[in-house]
Amino acid sequence: MPRILGVNIPEEKRIEIALTYIKGIGVFSSRKILEEASIDLNKRARDITSEEVGKIQKVIEAKYKVEGELKRIVMMNIKRLKEIGAYRGSRHSKGLPARGQRTKTNNRTVRGNVRRTAGSGKVKTEKT
Repeated sequence: MPRILGVNIPEEKRIEIALTYIKGIGVFSSRKILEEASIDLNKRARDITSEEVGKIQKVIEAKYKVEGELKRIVMMNIKRLKEIGAYRGSRHSKGLPARGQRTKTNNRTVRGNVRRTAGSGKVKTEKT
């Protein structure tokens, strides 16, 4: 299993798709990376050599913010919003949707799938 920037890349997938397992790289940017490193898009991840892995790593490190660095930048942005007292920052700190979604229904994933009403999510018991 090839390892690029601390992420295990799935062997059975095409390298174009396998690179998207790295946080911060999508399909479009993976195509650009592979073109710059002159690697075939249709090649399987198990078939790439260590030299090609090195080329890919050099391109990513030079031009893209990925994994830990990207996570750190996002966390700093959220921290800044909280410090300046922005509405979005307060929503982040409360664990609620920050982009205008409704909260009466449909925000269970943000809240951690908490069911607070008596009737929702109850297991039906059989009547004997």
